[in-house]
Amino acid sequence: MDWLKTFDVVDFGYTEESAPQTLSAYNEWVSRGTHAPLHYLEGERQQKRQDLKNHWSDFQSALVFLFSYHPAHFELQQLTKNNPDWNGLKVASYTLGFEGGDYHNLLRTKLEAIGEKLKAEHGLDYKITLDTHPVLERDLAMRAGLGWFGKNSMLINRSEGSFFIIGSLLLNQKLNLATRAVETDHCGQCTRCIDACPTEAIDPLSRTIIAQDCISTFTIEQFKIDTTPSAKMDLTSGAIFGCDICQDVCPWNKRVDRQQKFPRLSWSADQKKILDFFMLRPVAELHQDLENRSGGDFERLFDKTSFSRSGKRGLLKNIRLYIAQKLNILS
Repeated sequence: MDWLKTFDVVDFGYTEESAPQTLSAYNEWVSRGTHAPLHYLEGERQQKRQDLKNHWSDFQSALVFLFSYHPAHFELQQLTKNNPDWNGLKVASYTLGFEGGDYHNLLRTKLEAIGEKLKAEHGLDYKITLDTHPVLERDLAMRAGLGWFGKNSMLINRSEGSFFIIGSLLLNQKLNLATRAVETDHCGQCTRCIDACPTEAIDPLSRTIIAQDCISTFTIEQFKIDTTPSAKMDLTSGAIFGCDICQDVCPWNKRVDRQQKFPRLSWSADQKKILDFFMLRPVAELHQDLENRSGGDFERLFDKTSFSRSGKRGLLKNIRLYIAQKLNILS
């Protein structure tokens, strides 16, 4: 299936297993309440995640694909190291992957094109799944032999690290494809992700995230301007939308950085718009812009990007906390 490279797939796997292997860990995580405030992971959507057949009763097999955004991550690292105009703020590198667009839209199009090709060749039906669907997509990728769960709960692939998005096609028939063995855990005694997390959001025993303390949860998933941060919340690293810290320090991602087997990027117009707005002007100017700009205007400016999820209110909440915490350090 070399033709998959034309869709920017960096790795893929196949599985016929419908039930997640880490299901008990997921259910225990939810029962402890350490998933909160991510309430969409409980209730009916939790039940659907118990088995792929709960999501799509026709399931017989799945093709799982990895779409890398490591090139954008690498260029973002170069910017924060070398650009004198950088203001100290950071956004998750996936927001600059996929040419700065909302990856859901782009990958949905790619998955549909792959699905239609398979449909024409094999007479099958398919269902697209991304992280918006009630599927434990990292476990699905693990069952397809694409990696292991790191101590930060991210899926790590030996060749690609963890800077990728998982997309899958659920199929209503089995294919004549070999299945890979589940990847061995290659984290060993390393605890760099745990040690680097400024909010202690990684539970080292269960290797799960304490969601209320996670910077990504607070800065992306909690939209309300008056959201009260957890006592451990710390944005002084500059993270105002998502957080890459636990992935930045991972030796498997540093290995990909050293190899640089991907082409260097030239920022697109949409990527430049994100960088100029959030990272390449004074923080005070950005703060004032967010205070003065209407929510509708912000939505129009960042329509079809990852930033439309939190909207102006979410970003303003984050920048206010960042400034307050930085001032407290300096005072």
